[in-house]
Amino acid sequence: MGFGKNRASSSSHVLRIPREDTPLLANTQHLSSSSKTFANVFIAVVGAGVLGLPYSFKKTGWVMGSLMLLSVSSLTYYCMMLLIYSRRKLESHYKVIKISSFGDLGYAVCGSIGRCTVDAMIVLSQAGFCISYLIFIANTLAHLFNYSNPKILGLSPKKVYIWSCFPFQLGLNSIPTLTHLAPLSIFADVVDLGAMGVVMVEDVLIFLKNRPVLEAFGGFSVFFYGLGVSIYAFEGVGMVLPLEAEMKDKDKFGKILGLSMVFISLMYGSFGVLGYFAFGEETKDIITTNLGRGLLSTLVQIGLCINLFLSFPLMMNPVYEVMERRFCEGRYCFWLRWIMVLAVTLVAFKVPNFADFLSLVGSSVCIVLGIVLPAMFHLIVFNKELSWHGLAFDAALVLIGAVLAVYGTYSSLLEIFGVKA
Repeated sequence: MGFGKNRASSSSHVLRIPREDTPLLANTQHLSSSSKTFANVFIAVVGAGVLGLPYSFKKTGWVMGSLMLLSVSSLTYYCMMLLIYSRRKLESHYKVIKISSFGDLGYAVCGSIGRCTVDAMIVLSQAGFCISYLIFIANTLAHLFNYSNPKILGLSPKKVYIWSCFPFQLGLNSIPTLTHLAPLSIFADVVDLGAMGVVMVEDVLIFLKNRPVLEAFGGFSVFFYGLGVSIYAFEGVGMVLPLEAEMKDKDKFGKILGLSMVFISLMYGSFGVLGYFAFGEETKDIITTNLGRGLLSTLVQIGLCINLFLSFPLMMNPVYEVMERRFCEGRYCFWLRWIMVLAVTLVAFKVPNFADFLSLVGSSVCIVLGIVLPAMFHLIVFNKELSWHGLAFDAALVLIGAVLAVYGTYSSLLEIFGVKA
């Protein structure tokens, strides 16, 4: 394994810079209570993926979509706990090591290859989240302000709005420490909850008035699409190790994590079902654009755009931790950050549909990061202690996850480029 008895984390010499496990609020003197841990799990998991669930339910059918969402939630919880068990086993066996992050665990289990794999998946997933943010912002603003005018100075509104974000993101992403970004995270989560509440109330009122025709099952052809969106929606697997490390009563972490996942699953399911019930076959890839351009709807959509705009540097920070550790010896490097912002911006131009891109990211890197790697690490760490049932189940997760990732990525790419070509 990557750690010997006298070896620390491979990145322990660069801990002066923020890492993927650096807490937003720089208060490391007090461990978290159960209620605070519940809130932290909620913040870590809930993201922009929820906005694509009604469109996903439209394609998969509301029963199939709901069952898939609950299954993915259960599997995500199980795989998160595999990471916890693997970390506890290694730290109890090698008394001097401290595993603080997913990358540390990858190094402890598989050496440099393990850390490189985790680093690559974190970079791709976090950058993918930020690409989806830019797509959402551009498409939403175009819907609100350019509905009857498809061009701005001869350019598509999407390109204009994405380029408008670019210089401001260069400034925000130049901030070297997450501590200064903490208020942005708090604001983003308040806006998220408020917007979801407003949208769900509107959905109920519209459903009671319109009663559209609904479909319960969409067939096998859309299975991988719905799977990708559902996996994307539960995006917090990379934060589970630092969250458990910060909890005061670690024996209760599994219970608190389970309760959090149940609550989030019910909230996600309700949001997806109500959105589809309200608009039926007219459900759009960004559900808020179904609400029209009234005052309340406009405020909700602008609020969500501001939320994702401010969340962009928070989600990119793990990318910078990896890139600066690998290419700048752990030192802050603004030009490297600017290159990454430019790369994310350029990719966002090429993706036409918000929910389709969610499916692509979820079907590819999120399956590897959230299912394949936790099962593989657990299998390696506990290979001499597991029963044949446990060995078979871990191996099956690795194999099935890899197959789903390959075929799901292929299906999502066809959805984005093939069908629309």
